[in-house]
Amino acid sequence: VLADGHFKLLEPASRIVEDQRGDPQKAGPCGGATGVTPTMSGVVSEAKGGSSLHIKVQETIYHPGFYRVALAVKSMDELPPDPVAVTRQTEKGPQSVSGAIQSNPQKPVIADGLFLHHTRPAAGTQLPPMETDITLPNINCEKCTLQIVQFMEAHGLNKDGDYTYHHCSDLKITADPAKPIDKEWQGQ
Repeated sequence: VLADGHFKLLEPASRIVEDQRGDPQKAGPCGGATGVTPTMSGVVSEAKGGSSLHIKVQETIYHPGFYRVALAVKSMDELPPDPVAVTRQTEKGPQSVSGAIQSNPQKPVIADGLFLHHTRPAAGTQLPPMETDITLPNINCEKCTLQIVQFMEAHGLNKDGDYTYHHCSDLKITADPAKPIDKEWQGQ
């Protein structure tokens, strides 16, 4: 049986209004689905450049896989393609086996392979929220887009996002004047 993974972005605040399962989230780069125009939350979270940012997600429907975090400074066009999937053919069509993880993440990816998990929770229980801190580049950005994606293993192809579900957060990043500016990020 193929199950859909779903997740909610709890921290920082999501750029769209999510339902209890985290929908709409199938379409990249930041959520949505065919025929669905997401409602924007209007929230822009403030963050300090060169410092930690707390990431917290809740997997609402279990699926094995991992999460990746990327940052676009000027345009969502800067966000990377979804993780490359290794697939196998099944009687129901292609199914993901694994996804590419950057062991040494390259800009715009900040963290990859987060919360790698393969153990289904006991029936009737839910995974606890998954959380970590990532270090933001020391930049100034009025409205950056922080993308958090979930790559799902053992998942059938979905027309909107292949094997990946998507959420984003809008961030206003203010550089720490005590640290050097990360000039390799666009617009610095």
